[in-house]
Amino acid sequence: MGPVKSRKSKALMADINVTPLVDVMLVLLIIFMITAPMMTQGVDVNLPETTANPLRQDEKPVVISISKEGDISIGNIKGNMNLLNQELSKLAMTDPEKTILLKADKQVAYGVVAQVMADIKKAGFNKLGMVTKPEDKTR
Repeated sequence: MGPVKSRKSKALMADINVTPLVDVMLVLLIIFMITAPMMTQGVDVNLPETTANPLRQDEKPVVISISKEGDISIGNIKGNMNLLNQELSKLAMTDPEKTILLKADKQVAYGVVAQVMADIKKAGFNKLGMVTKPEDKTR
């Protein structure tokens, strides 16, 4: 005689195999955990000439300007890096959600612009934009 088959073994199994789903989700989780810190460490920089349309502003932003000689001014106040850090810390205490716009001359060294941007981020501001001029269409 052969093995005895019961009625229970012939019933269809209606369970979903979730093992492949869990494997895929774990791989996606690992990918996002690795790439997420890289996205926040980058510095957003617009080129001096762009084709983008200007963004609408609900409030008046703080404009930080860097001349080609390296002079830094916040609004109408002219100074140096120390003054920039003092003014940013004062502004961060009153309104840390304020939008900061950085306007740098094309001739300014990249290191100076990066340092100013790092100081702005270190003061606690997350809304930082670059001021550019529209692309010259005649070229």
